[in-house]
Amino acid sequence: MKPGGEGVNIKILGKEFMVACPPSEQQSLSEAANYLDGKMRAIQKSGKVIDAERCAIMAALNITNDLLQIQRNSGDVPKELGKKLRFLQSKIEAALQQ
Repeated sequence: MKPGGEGVNIKILGKEFMVACPPSEQQSLSEAANYLDGKMRAIQKSGKVIDAERCAIMAALNITNDLLQIQRNSGDVPKELGKKLRFLQSKIEAALQQ
């Protein structure tokens, strides 16, 4: 994170990450991280996937599938929601690459 930059600490599968984020998005990012952590823990608990990287991919696929079903059932995802989802996805990907 850049010096003086805003950020939020998130915890996924027991690992902490500092993710750069504007103050207005910190709550959403924290909620997304908690949701992702829950999905990944459920996948690991199933015993089918243990590796964190594969677990993250499976969680991303499950969440994407849920989003696509919502889109099919209700039409397009509103622009603002799509924008927030892309923002959160980029932050999660950056944190996982650390």
